[in-house]
Amino acid sequence: MDRPPKPNGQKPSTAQGRAYIIGGNTGTLAFVSSVRAENKQITAWLVPLAWTPIGVTLGENWQRVNVAADNLAGWVDQTFPPEDERSFVGSLRDLELLVRSGWSAEAPEVLTDEMLLNPEDVPEDVLDGIAHPPEPLVQCAICRRTCVRDQFAWNERQLCAWDYHSTVFGRRGPWRNAPYEERLFETIPSAAYVAGPLLAEAQVDAILSVSQLPEPLMQTLVNETIAADSSSAYLAVRTEDGMTLLRERKPLSGEQKPQ
Repeated sequence: MDRPPKPNGQKPSTAQGRAYIIGGNTGTLAFVSSVRAENKQITAWLVPLAWTPIGVTLGENWQRVNVAADNLAGWVDQTFPPEDERSFVGSLRDLELLVRSGWSAEAPEVLTDEMLLNPEDVPEDVLDGIAHPPEPLVQCAICRRTCVRDQFAWNERQLCAWDYHSTVFGRRGPWRNAPYEERLFETIPSAAYVAGPLLAEAQVDAILSVSQLPEPLMQTLVNETIAADSSSAYLAVRTEDGMTLLRERKPLSGEQKPQ
């Protein structure tokens, strides 16, 4: 991982680090910790971002880039264009003042909201992401969207929450209308969480959610719920602390079921 250099071989304290957020977009957050030019270049750090149904997650691996000191504003405009609906930039006027004053601070190893010079320039959901520990990020195998590794994996593929919900909880998912045999609970889908709005798009309801209970009891509750109405299609999902039971919505009279 390319991170800021450690002075005298010592790990820099995150309390000492400072960061000015210069911009962000769908996949990247950029900041500087010094605007003093070296060889007519200013160092910027690019932090990968993942937008998820439950918020923004920062990635662990940073990229260091050198920007021409006399084209810093132009680089910001080009890197974070307004065509990206999630693009934002920090105050270029304040950035220019920092350049004129020769501002320089120690670069952090981990971003926190306390070290930001300009939190007012950062969207609230990105600020919330900065307040949480970084995670390893990967690309979704279907849409190439950046997502959090191992939150949604299916058939040995890493998926984003959107594609996981539409694929695994779609019509071709492992639905059933009979209680699970004990051995089948080892093969049910596993997800970090179940997102209600995405279930609605798939015409699926979460009818049972159990957590922090003994495994045999959770299995019994799931199977008894299925047995109470075997005319519907069900899918049990293992979450981080329990299980959620999904049920396909029955189409209304004259309504065609989504494909």
